[in-house]
Amino acid sequence: MKNSSNIGRRTFSAIALSALALTTTAAYAQEFTARIGHLESPQQSRHIHLEKVAELVKERTGGAVEFQIFPQAQLGNQRVMTEGVQLGTLEATVSPAAFLGGFNSAVSVLDIPYLMPADTAEAQVLREGPFGDALLDSFTSKGVVGVAWWPNGMKNFTSNEPLDDIAAFADQKFRVMDSNILIEQFNALGASAIALPFGELYTSLQTGVVDGQENPLDTIQRMKFFEVQDYLVISEHGAMEDVVLFNPTWWASLPADYQVIINDAFDEVVPALIEHKASAVEDALDAISASEINIRVASPEERAAFRDVMYDRSVTAYIERAGDAGQSLIDVYTANY
Repeated sequence: MKNSSNIGRRTFSAIALSALALTTTAAYAQEFTARIGHLESPQQSRHIHLEKVAELVKERTGGAVEFQIFPQAQLGNQRVMTEGVQLGTLEATVSPAAFLGGFNSAVSVLDIPYLMPADTAEAQVLREGPFGDALLDSFTSKGVVGVAWWPNGMKNFTSNEPLDDIAAFADQKFRVMDSNILIEQFNALGASAIALPFGELYTSLQTGVVDGQENPLDTIQRMKFFEVQDYLVISEHGAMEDVVLFNPTWWASLPADYQVIINDAFDEVVPALIEHKASAVEDALDAISASEINIRVASPEERAAFRDVMYDRSVTAYIERAGDAGQSLIDVYTANY
């Protein structure tokens, strides 16, 4: 994708870059160290593949660039880390896009249901194409550099009330993150959406404050939401995506070929990241299936019907929030997918 040097991300092959690194390392006496903070545990996909990126970058720059990875909010919550990258007290962070809407409203485009293709290869083409470039470029005006965009799972519906079809959502109450787009998503289904902190969700489901929620299967399993829910529909209606942000001063201090190496390393590990995440989701589904929850897989036709009901109203809510920048992103998306 694009970067601040305006050099194509795939200008050099991995082999050529490795050879270049050997010949240029001596020319760059300065070493570059970046601390990268994120929220997930060391056992989860994001951290494991950040470590892989760090290995590739160190190898291909001859040790001149070192990434130090800090998981599990060791450097603060996501807002603290994002602001740290903006101010230069932290070199980089990998954030769920859903946590960045207050920082950059344009990124809330990823809250729109069924925006991402179901096919993983098609989804990656979207990330690496004009739409992905435009999304990352939207961070420039916010004082950070968007370097990469990673997949991190798909959301599904659960509830204590039956979810036999689209009509069954009417009058149910669902917990959402504080997003007018997600609220409108449920309004389109005739349901109510209540914004609640994630830490309160289990108890809210247990006590009936809300009937249901939406999350990836591995989150539903890890947080034990299936223990206090009776119905699960595997709908894969919402994408959970990560955005890799770097401090612009640190990024600009890198030689241009190092920027390319870093960009390519983040792209290169995506297939392994997707495979690892899919394995975690499969394990989660096995664990959930051992419980008493009723599990149903939405058919392609049902998913298309969900999209028909939710998509346009969610897009309208997004543009109302993100303004011209949001309209521009939707135009790029429509033109290319």
